[in-house]
Order: sequence, then structure tokens, then C-alpha cells
Amino acid sequence: MKTIFYPENERGKNNLGWLKANFSFSFASYHDPNKVNFGVLRVLNDDIIAGGTGFGTHPHDNMEIITIPLEGGLEHKDSIGNTGVIRAGEVQVMSAGTGVYHSEYNASRTEDAKTLQIWLFPKERDIQPRYDQKDFKPLLKTNRLTTLISPVKSPDTLWLNQDATFSMGDFEAGTQVNYDIKTAGNGAYLFVIEGSVKINSAVLNKRDALGVYDTSSFTIEPEEFSRFLIIDVPMS
Repeated sequence: MKTIFYPENERGKNNLGWLKANFSFSFASYHDPNKVNFGVLRVLNDDIIAGGTGFGTHPHDNMEIITIPLEGGLEHKDSIGNTGVIRAGEVQVMSAGTGVYHSEYNASRTEDAKTLQIWLFPKERDIQPRYDQKDFKPLLKTNRLTTLISPVKSPDTLWLNQDATFSMGDFEAGTQVNYDIKTAGNGAYLFVIEGSVKINSAVLNKRDALGVYDTSSFTIEPEEFSRFLIIDVPMS
């Protein structure tokens, strides 16, 4: 098993006043040649968006874009006719494909919205753009890993144009999570949203991440009540 440690304090940062962004990988004005991607995982932005503000209409193409609100909500509008609000506990997937325009604004005028925005390179290019979202609150149970996104179409998960799987869960200290790589040859990027976990000898605290590859499984040991996201992705 091989690993890459991505400490929270080495993330790129950008404070625009209305937006406080943390970049796990090179993005916008932040560039680190050692942090461009982890396999097909290209972007993981940890954003705080002030009330009454957001991202105006802008284009994307040939990218799988996943939004996971952690607190508050985002109002989404796109050029293929989708509008609505996505809130904490829900997940959004957008295949940009041949091209789409969209905007994302904080759904509150006064409260911050905290979100993870994640981009993956697609499996197939130039597909028809599409949008989907799902409420996972009824499925999220303590001490159980819940699959959010899968390459296999199912009513229980969102579908992605890539051989990637997203899983998330809350776990108490003293539990143990044995994680099996979902697609042979994939690696797993584990991002600690809250708490602290141990993988082999590596201890990951809040907003630390660990890339794990060249293995078929690994074990996660929460050292306190913890929430983490696992992004299981092709490495090439």
C-alpha cells in the first residue's frame, strides 16, 4: 500500500471577502506542481460563501462536478433548465459534457454556506450535459459508511460518468472501518470533514486528507467522533 498525505495547513487559500476558499489541488491562482490531481480527482475546493453572494453564471465542459453542502444551501441554475436549492445532507452531480452554463448562490441572505465542490475528469467526453441531486439524510446512519455516488445506476445512489465511488459516514471513537477499493486498480482519497482518524501509522485531523493506492483495502480507525468522505477513483 502506498499513501500521499495532504495536510490541511498546506492547502491553497484564497480570501475574496465574500468567498473563503481552500484548495486541495491547484486551482485558479494557486498552483503547486505536486498537487495537481489524485488520479482522475482534479479539484476539491472547501468553500465558505457569505450570505447573499455566490458564483455568477459561468461555463464548464467535459468535467464531472459534485457539490456536497456541509452547512446551509446553494441555489443552482443552469442552461439546461434546472433550478433549485441543494442543502446540507444532499448531494448534487452535474456532467458538464459538451458544455453547460450554471450559477451557484448562497440560498441565505445572512448565513454562510459551507460546501465541498469536487471535479473529476470524465470517463467519456462530450456526453450530453445532465444534472441530478439526491437527499441522503434518511440514509446517513452513525457507524455506517453510506455510498453517495456510484458508476452503477441505482435508485439508492447518484450516478457518475466515471468509474468512481463516493462514500461518507459518521463514526464513533473505537470503531473500525474496513474499506475495500470498489473498482480494481482505483485509489482512494480520504478527506476528514470533522474529527480525527488513523490509517496505519498516519493520523489525520480535521480537513487533512490521505491518498491511498496500490492496495485492495485498508482500515480506518476514528480517534474521536469523526465524519469523513472517501473518493474512490481511477488512478489514470
